[in-house]
Amino acid sequence: MRVAVMGCVVNGPGEAREADVGIASGNGLGFIIRRGEVVAKVPEAELVEALLTEARAVAAEKVAAGEGDD
Repeated sequence: MRVAVMGCVVNGPGEAREADVGIASGNGLGFIIRRGEVVAKVPEAELVEALLTEARAVAAEKVAAGEGDD
């Protein structure tokens, strides 16, 4: 699984497009990014848990598709 952690909500989503899941944050809020698409906007205090939740979902999908070794 590829994870991107970006420091800029302006450029972060584009720069994280090659990752399976990622975050981009700034000014007290951030975006959860999945395969280059912003899927959620969350407060800074919830970013880590939101990223972990999204990463677990991606991992489960990869395992179900037989891609669990990536």
